[in-house]
Amino acid sequence: MATITPFERPGIRGFLHRPASGANGGGLVLTHGAGGNAASPLLAAAADAFTAAGFTVLRCDLPFRQQRPRGPPSPAAAAADRAGLGGAVNAMRELVPGSIVLGGISYGGRQATILAGDEPRIAAALVLFSYPLHPPGRPERWRTEHFPRVRLPALFVQGTRDPFGSPEALREAVAAIPAPTRIVAIAGAGHELKRGGFDLPAVVAALRDLADPPIRPTGPLSSEKVT
Repeated sequence: MATITPFERPGIRGFLHRPASGANGGGLVLTHGAGGNAASPLLAAAADAFTAAGFTVLRCDLPFRQQRPRGPPSPAAAAADRAGLGGAVNAMRELVPGSIVLGGISYGGRQATILAGDEPRIAAALVLFSYPLHPPGRPERWRTEHFPRVRLPALFVQGTRDPFGSPEALREAVAAIPAPTRIVAIAGAGHELKRGGFDLPAVVAALRDLADPPIRPTGPLSSEKVT
């Protein structure tokens, strides 16, 4: 049976989901959006789905949320948030063999993509829920300057009524990513992905099949660290 335990190290705080004994599907680090935290219902549900598929999952609070329980992040704190994500990935490398996937919701997903653009070897793939393509009502202000530097396979899960970017607009934007991408559109869902037909096991399957080679159980953990 899968287990969930609090996880805390210097600069890292969250919950660790371990799959049933013997399962080895690699690792996944997931983080929240600007208004959330590691206890987000979507993060918890996604962690459960990936754990059921054999992944070890760390859903973690970004550094800005560790500093205060509510309120949005400051743009000045974005680099520290990315550093915190990098630390969480390194912690996961010490816990599991196999590939590491990095992802998050909205702001957290955006920071994950920027980190991937800066550190191409940070992970094997990205999974991004409700990517904030542009501010609501400002479709001309795309937040994609870093996309040409993202060289990891990326799976985007986007509601068809998301005011931060429709799946159609996102499809145009991800053409700049020089790696395989896929968009899973959730019909009728907004930015919170609370409505529509949301099949999380299908998201897990899509992510596994997107990566090249596919994200499968692998051999012993490499001693190499991302710095």
